[in-house]
Amino acid sequence: MPAQKNPNLLVAALTAIALAAMIAAYFAPIWWVALTAPNYPKDAFPDGIRIHFHFNGVFNGCKAAGAGSRLNDEIIQKDFTPGDERYNPILDKDKNLNQGAKGLDCVHEMNTINHYVGMFPIATGAPVEKPLAKFFFAFFASMMLAFAMREKKMRLIVLGAGFAATAAWMLIDQFALGHLNAHVAAYMKETGTYFKDAELIQAWSNNVRIITYIVIAGLIFIMGAVFAGVAYIRRFQLLLALVPALLPIYFVITYAGWLWFFGHNLHPWGAFTVKPFMPTVFGEGKVAQFSTYSYPYWGYALLLLVFAALMLALLIRRKQLCEGTAE
Repeated sequence: MPAQKNPNLLVAALTAIALAAMIAAYFAPIWWVALTAPNYPKDAFPDGIRIHFHFNGVFNGCKAAGAGSRLNDEIIQKDFTPGDERYNPILDKDKNLNQGAKGLDCVHEMNTINHYVGMFPIATGAPVEKPLAKFFFAFFASMMLAFAMREKKMRLIVLGAGFAATAAWMLIDQFALGHLNAHVAAYMKETGTYFKDAELIQAWSNNVRIITYIVIAGLIFIMGAVFAGVAYIRRFQLLLALVPALLPIYFVITYAGWLWFFGHNLHPWGAFTVKPFMPTVFGEGKVAQFSTYSYPYWGYALLLLVFAALMLALLIRRKQLCEGTAE
């Protein structure tokens, strides 16, 4: 039967598109930020000092140095074999100039720049959200799969199985496998890169651990509440699509909130005194001699696809509920 004559098939197809886009978005760069300044010339750093924000962390956005670039001349390349001299294209034109070329670690460089104005290292941001992001995505995926089910019984089976698997995975990963302890240790190490107040770092690390406990318990509680809502309230099933559809909004709110934190919690270690400020969330800005750029990347387009597909599926299912043809 054609999809236009079978609303349930259309809902399932739209939900499948949204699910695939959401999974891809988890591994994709969602937003990018770059800094430019006179000491980072365009021919050497065409993208400036650039970093990419993912749901599970912040990654280098700088490209490796290529043939003929000024950056290539300024970076010591890796030796080809233990007996080789550092490559000289004049003496040996058969070797590939691009082989072994390395670009700047822009996450480290951005941290160094931020250090001069008293900002904390980038890795100290979202210390609970980043390691738990995969479980939130599993939570959303379970809701989406259940929403695609036409019959209530099958919807509850899929939802219950998905939530149970997500909860078990989360508890095993964080506690049995020790990933929470490893994350807290890494957080302490990263925070102490420039900031040497051991007592305060320990307090912050304890907060990360406590808030992680609360979020894990809260997510499990919410799973139970959602399951009960779908079981006893007919229209509650619409939330199975609405909640994950708002992923683009969740990201922007979290991103803007952490930018505010970094810009309003400056430490006196900075070589330059800067008044507390709100870093640019979208567009171009200026901080001291640096020009800043902050824009969505292709991963955010995937989130918008998730939103569009789920909202359309939700409207179709809502019409079915109003007409009494949902099941």
